Amino acid sequence: MGDYYDDNDLSRFAAMGKERKDLMDKFFSWYTATLEEGSLSKREKALIGLAVAHAVQCPYCIDSFAQTCLETGANTEQMTEAIHVASGVRGGATLIHGLQAIRSVEKVGM
Repeated sequence: MGDYYDDNDLSRFAAMGKERKDLMDKFFSWYTATLEEGSLSKREKALIGLAVAHAVQCPYCIDSFAQTCLETGANTEQMTEAIHVASGVRGGATLIHGLQAIRSVEKVGM
């Protein structure tokens, strides 16, 4: 058995529209629009995408957004900083949810 994630799957993503092309077309239209230049530059959006890709741990998104970051002029220092921001948010979210465990324990009086 090879790697669970196959690098070739990213280029096959459109195949998810085989059974419902109309839905996949809508997704691609919306997704493409989210990355267009607006109040944020394409570079800024690529850095946000890279950070989110790490937070949700999607290897395909990481590969894609790493390339997009380079193509839009971001450097590895900026990419690393964006990843650290995502890590900080993810770590903080984990810690704040620790209060759920503490409240659960407090309810049973331990």
